[in-house]
Amino acid sequence: MEIFHKVVDLQNALFACRKQGLTIGLVPTMGALHEGHASLVRRSVKENGITVVSVFVNPTQFNDKKDLSTYPRTLEADCKLLESCGADYVFAPDVNEVYPTPDERHFEYPPVTTVMEGAHRPGHFNGVCQVVSRLFYIVCPDKAYFGEKDWQQIAVIKAMVKDLGLKVSIVECDIVRDDKGLAMSSRNTLLSEDERAIAPNIYKVLKDSVGYSKNHSVAETHDFVVDSINAIDGLDVEYFSIVDGDTLQDVDVWDNSSCVVGCITVYCGKKPIRLIDHIKYITTSC
Repeated sequence: MEIFHKVVDLQNALFACRKQGLTIGLVPTMGALHEGHASLVRRSVKENGITVVSVFVNPTQFNDKKDLSTYPRTLEADCKLLESCGADYVFAPDVNEVYPTPDERHFEYPPVTTVMEGAHRPGHFNGVCQVVSRLFYIVCPDKAYFGEKDWQQIAVIKAMVKDLGLKVSIVECDIVRDDKGLAMSSRNTLLSEDERAIAPNIYKVLKDSVGYSKNHSVAETHDFVVDSINAIDGLDVEYFSIVDGDTLQDVDVWDNSSCVVGCITVYCGKKPIRLIDHIKYITTSC
C-alpha cells in the first residue's frame, strides 16, 4: 500500500494503472476509521483493480468550528487498518492541496439539500459537494463507495453527480453496527463509557418503532420514537423525519411511498456528541 500526500503523485500512479486497464474504486473518508469504513474498502477491493481511500478532514463541511477542531485524527492507525483491508493507495492531503484557492462554488439541490441535515447544519452539504467533487476530479474513479448511515448524503452526492455530468457510479453500502446495535461512526470514539452504554438505545427504539408502525400512523410513529428516546437520560432528539427514501420529503401516509425511511439525529451525553442513524419502514424500492 502506498500513501500519497500530493495530487500530482497520486494522479501519476493512477495514470499508470489506467494504462494497464485497471478499474478504480474510491472510498472517501475523513479518517478515524472503523469497521464501517473497512467494509466499504473491502467491497471496493473486491470490485475494482485499484482501490483509493482518501483520508481528509474537510473544513468546508463543518458549520461548527469547534466540531472541526475536536474531530478525531488518527492517520497512523487508519493506514494500518486500510492495509489490512487490501487498499492500494491512501490519499492523505493537507488542506492547501485540496483547496489551493478558496472554493467559491455553491451547490444546492433542493429539496434533498434543504431538509434534515441541510436545515440543521447550514452549509454542510455545500462543503460535502465541494470536497467530494474535488476528489472525483482528482481520482476519476469508476466507482465510489458510501455507507448508508449517511442516507441523506448519498442522495445529495447522486444529485451532484447528475448535475456535473460525472461518469462515476455511486455504490451504496449497508450500515455496519457494533454488537449492541450502535451505528459505526468516527464520533463514537468521543463517547464516554457511560455514553456508550446508552447510545445503542437509539437503534433499539428505531427497531421497536417498525413493529409499532404496523398498527399506527406516521405521526404516531414519529412521536413514539421521539418520546421514547427523549425519555432516556442522556439522549436528546434534534430531529426525526419519516421521509420518502428518494426525495427525502415527509411522508404523511404509509402507502404514499414504496421506500419509507426514518432519519434521526440525537445528542448523546453532556458534551454532547451528535449521532445520526436511520431505519427503513417500507423497502419495496429501497
